[in-house]
Amino acid sequence: MHSRKEMVTPQQALKGRADAIIVAQPHRVFGGSMAAPAPVGTETAYVAMGCFWGAERKFFELGGVVSTAVGYEGGYTPNPTYQEVCSGMTGHAETVKVVFDPAVVSYAEVIRCFYENHDPTQGNRQGGDVGTQYRSAIYFLDERQERIAREVTATFAERLHAAGYGPITTEVALAGPFYLAEEYHQQYLVANPNGYCGLGGTGVSCPIGLATT
Repeated sequence: MHSRKEMVTPQQALKGRADAIIVAQPHRVFGGSMAAPAPVGTETAYVAMGCFWGAERKFFELGGVVSTAVGYEGGYTPNPTYQEVCSGMTGHAETVKVVFDPAVVSYAEVIRCFYENHDPTQGNRQGGDVGTQYRSAIYFLDERQERIAREVTATFAERLHAAGYGPITTEVALAGPFYLAEEYHQQYLVANPNGYCGLGGTGVSCPIGLATT
């Protein structure tokens, strides 16, 4: 029997479907389509840090970010639904897509925002949200992003250790398909200002040093 605290295998994973979830509404903060390709000159980051409602807000409030979206990544099931992801049987993490202007904010600074706004030492949970879908993850797009992600992770791990925290459990892996979540999840805390946000950081600052190029 699959436990939500354990990663599902490809053989156990739900089969999913060929058709993608349609997200037609414009972004509630930036306008524009969340399904459109990223604008020329921008860069994209994919991060998972627990429930994606509060996580997305951290990034659309970050200077230099030009768009965000929430969805599912890191698993096996094509075009999953929210209910399927929450079952633990897709392997996906609740993920935020962050599109940003690298002339204003660097990839390293995006990763710093990621680390400073959740606890990356908890394994397959964030606070009271338990399950593999709530794991901490960075999904990099190329060798440069991987190098920066690993450098920042190693530096922050030292800071966390000094503060009495355990090892970082963040998954750092090559990005796979990113599946948009249902419309009602997009910028959820804009549409629902008093909505649930279980996000909480450690209070430990994350230095980025020279990991900016």
